[in-house]
Amino acid sequence: MYYLDYILLAVSILLILIIVIQNPKSEGMSAFSGEKSDKAKIKQRGFEKTISNVTTVLSVLFFVCSLLLLIFDR
Repeated sequence: MYYLDYILLAVSILLILIIVIQNPKSEGMSAFSGEKSDKAKIKQRGFEKTISNVTTVLSVLFFVCSLLLLIFDR
């Protein structure tokens, strides 16, 4: 299952790079203070939406590859 190891490595590196490219959002910190953010109501468009979709796909691929490695390593 060497090819699955390399796929997982490539997906994890791409996932790290995509997450670093994303714009930071301060919505998470406002949850701790009880404030409501107006940014939560704005929909993503263009580049932000594409990056969000790519992050979702890479996350699912990472999860699936991890499970397959767990199953096939036994």
